[in-house]
Amino acid sequence: MPVYHSVPTAATPVGPFCHATEADGWVMLTGQMPTWPGDPDRPIPDGVAAQTERVLDNLKLVLDGVGLSLSDVVQCRCYLTEFKRDFAAFNAVYMGYFPEGVRPARTTIGVTALAVDALVEIDMLARRP
Repeated sequence: MPVYHSVPTAATPVGPFCHATEADGWVMLTGQMPTWPGDPDRPIPDGVAAQTERVLDNLKLVLDGVGLSLSDVVQCRCYLTEFKRDFAAFNAVYMGYFPEGVRPARTTIGVTALAVDALVEIDMLARRP
């Protein structure tokens, strides 16, 4: 049976979903937006670099809330609304969270729009050790 995780310290979901769903040791993290935990009405950060940091920090809060860390992540899906313009800046921030040699599989997709007018969204798949 799946376990549905809502993490009190994580950012408030922007839609009707939980922060993560777990089955058989696999943990699927809902895509996170660059919103602020505890202050969902605060404006999102400006620029893709600041938004990428906020999104990855939000994902770390979800991981921590379910007893995992970035080292347990096996796959990321990343969405950028301005792919050509923002891909390099996005990667520069992303590499700071996933050092060379421990980077999960990843897909990065250009999209036309994201919730809260974000420039970036990331979801993750993690595995319990």
